[in-house]
Amino acid sequence: MSKLDESVSWEAAEYIKRTRNVWWYVGLFVIGAGLCALSVYFKQWTFLALIIVCIFAILITSSRPPRKIHYTLDTSGLTEGDRLRKYDEFRAFGILKEDSHFSAILIPKKRFALSVKVYFPETNGEEIVDMLGARLPMEEVKLDFLDKIVNFLRI
Repeated sequence: MSKLDESVSWEAAEYIKRTRNVWWYVGLFVIGAGLCALSVYFKQWTFLALIIVCIFAILITSSRPPRKIHYTLDTSGLTEGDRLRKYDEFRAFGILKEDSHFSAILIPKKRFALSVKVYFPETNGEEIVDMLGARLPMEEVKLDFLDKIVNFLRI
């Protein structure tokens, strides 16, 4: 059996857990209160409700710990938990390093489809790159504008 016919399995967090200090929560409250005050001043009640729901959603999701997901990369594609993503859904891949975390970004063929970001341990990096590189071309990837905002806001 050749190296390309094998599979690579690993477990990784679904996202990077960011640390937040008390000033992060104060900032969230101040910005939320300011937007709520603006919506009351302009009598935009729907916007007020939206801001309140968004603040609670940010608080809930930011306090939730990341799940551990089991990944398998083999000849049929990437299995993420129970979901199989076939190679023919993607046009290329790239590797990104954020702080000490490595991730593979799978770039979709469809124009408005979302890319798939998969974190992996450095120890499996070479095998993962070899398996992906045998089936997809490698491109240079960078954090897009939305990812930079999310990282800056520590969401």
